[in-house]
Amino acid sequence: MFAPGRVTYHRITGAVLLYLTIGQIFVGLYGMVDLVVTHSLSGVSVAEAPKLLSDLIYFSFSMLTTVGYGDIVPVHPIARSLSSVEAIIGQLYPATLLARLVTLELEDRRR
Repeated sequence: MFAPGRVTYHRITGAVLLYLTIGQIFVGLYGMVDLVVTHSLSGVSVAEAPKLLSDLIYFSFSMLTTVGYGDIVPVHPIARSLSSVEAIIGQLYPATLLARLVTLELEDRRR
């Protein structure tokens, strides 16, 4: 995605899929933290296994997009650190990606 070359549909699709994959990676990280430290996220319980995955996906993507509704809150320091890192990535990735895609498109138009 960030390599030189034309901006194509596949490049943009890959960038979107990477963004979604980042969110899913954090779902797994939040799940691991909650398994190790019970109630590291308020509003989510590992004991409610069927509902847990959808809650973790919801929380992860609300943090990635920095919406943060506040119904699920990281209370353990590790969970808070993870959510901060995810929020930073959620802001920097799209900005960096957009800047790179615009640069690639402008370079391609000059040729």
